[in-house]
Amino acid sequence: MTAARRQAQTRTASAADARAYLDKAREFQRAAEDSLGLGNRVAAAGNAVHAGIGAADAITAARAAVVWKGEHSQAPAHLEKVGGEEGRKAAPQLRRLLPLKNRAEYDPEPISATEARAAVTAAARMVRIAEQTVKQVER
Repeated sequence: MTAARRQAQTRTASAADARAYLDKAREFQRAAEDSLGLGNRVAAAGNAVHAGIGAADAITAARAAVVWKGEHSQAPAHLEKVGGEEGRKAAPQLRRLLPLKNRAEYDPEPISATEARAAVTAAARMVRIAEQTVKQVER
């Protein structure tokens, strides 16, 4: 991908934006955990996906002052590239979450309890990484 194309698929973000994305990620994570506890597997997976996306944006905003606005399928590669060590740790979790996005939001196919638990776990890992990243930048 050319630099111009990559730039067109990102937008600038501030440290305040990183904090806002982290707050969103935490909120979606709480909703995912609550949904899982209620047995609402689709809601748990969908909220986990959004928690992961918010965490990824928090990491890249904090580390590179940009967030991804292109295709979701390319977001993990962007996270690895610009998110530093934290981005490289979080990208595999995002890769686990993104295949559930359309299933949770649009498809009639159910989400199994195992898939929902795995999604909530992956999102929790990403939120922890984002919390550490934002905290380091705020120092």
